[in-house]
Formats: sequence, C-alpha cells, structure tokens
Amino acid sequence: MSWNEAKLCIIIPCYNESRSIPAIIQSLQKFCSGSRFLFVNDASTDHTSAVLESCSTENITVITLPTNLGIGGAVQAGLRYAEENGFEYAVKFDGDGQHLAEEIKDILAPILADESDLVIGSRFLNPEYGFKSTFMRRLGIKVFRFLNQLLTGHLITDNTSGFRAYNRHALEFAARYYPSFDYPEPEEVILFLRNKYRVKEVPVAMAERSGGKSSINQIKAVYYMIKVTFSVFMAAMRPKIKGDKSC
Repeated sequence: MSWNEAKLCIIIPCYNESRSIPAIIQSLQKFCSGSRFLFVNDASTDHTSAVLESCSTENITVITLPTNLGIGGAVQAGLRYAEENGFEYAVKFDGDGQHLAEEIKDILAPILADESDLVIGSRFLNPEYGFKSTFMRRLGIKVFRFLNQLLTGHLITDNTSGFRAYNRHALEFAARYYPSFDYPEPEEVILFLRNKYRVKEVPVAMAERSGGKSSINQIKAVYYMIKVTFSVFMAAMRPKIKGDKSC
C-alpha cells in the first residue's frame, strides 16, 4: 500500500499556535491531502480557535478541550479519536511548525513495510541536519538516551521527539496507555519497549518554530528533568500490561 492511500489520521496538538496553523495546514494539504487532519485545541487562550474555524476544510477535524490538559492529555485525546474512528495509522505532528509534512512518508515507510509498530523521527541520525537547541535541552536528550538504553537495552537517539507514527496495533495500545502528563515522550518509549512493541527511528530534520512559545524554559527545564526521570523509572518498573496482544 502506498503511504498516501493509507487510512491515516494526523494528530496535531496545539496550544496557542494561531500563528503556525495556516502554514501547517497548507503544508499538510500539499503532501497528505488524502489524510484526516485532527487538531486538538488544548484550551488555547489566543486566536487558535478562530484560525482553525477560518481554515476549515472537509478533511480537518477539530477537538476543543474544555480545559488545558497539557501535551500528554491532548495527544491521548487525539489517539483515542483515531482509534475509535477506525483509522489504521496515526502520526503525531507538532503544532508549532517544527515538523515537516514532506517527511511523514518517511516515518510511515517502516510501518507500511511491517517493520515496526512505532516509528520515531530522530533529529540525530543524520548529522547533516545539524539540529541545535539550548544546552539544557541537549543535556536532557542525552540523559534520556542513556536512561532508556539502560532500562530497556535499546538505543533510541531521540526519546523526546514528538514526531511519531503508529500502526493500528500501536494506536490501540497508545489510546489506552499514553502517558497523559506534561512531557510524555520518553515514558512512551519505555512503555512500548517493555510491552514488546517494535520501535524504530528514521532520520528527520526540524525547522525553527514558526510561532507560539515553548513550554520549557530554563527554569522549567530542571523540573522537567526530575519529573520525566521519575516517570521513566516508574514505567520501567511497571509490569507488562495484561491482555495486550504483544504480551
């Protein structure tokens, strides 16, 4: 099956991303026009709702949450929608304009070839991309790379990447067990590997933010590190989830 023939739901969580949304929609329509674009508006306080309404097309669905749940809760709402509405594949795509729509085909390729259940777009597999970030972000990425390899025996170079693709099996699992707190990506990697899902990375580039504001500043970075490190260890200690098909 060609990637653009798949029954695909692209989940875009967004909080105060009104400046980024029009360009994201334009790019997605260019490269993925046959897919469902699911925007999960996490109780934005800017003009996100109005922008989404003005950009409405037949393949756009908007879920507006009544209260701000954070990235984990917003993503899980999107995953549940995709699972309950019978989509075979899902892609998580950030609402800040940093992910590139033309690379969706690349992260879907291992899934369509039945080589993986969860595919992560890594910014570090291709050194030519030259990904840059703050010192604290780079430190956090290295710490989670070390911890997750220590706890699972698998090297994942970009545990914090939000650019991810799911097959139906992984989608059903994530819809129920996706970590619903602020910074869920490293814990999700642990949960999938602990429950014997096939996890693979593919190289992707990342653009600069086209709008909005990152939720992690220098002060919050320390809190982020402590909270996510704790969550990663708890996920590693958690028994395999009973009743899952992979167990």
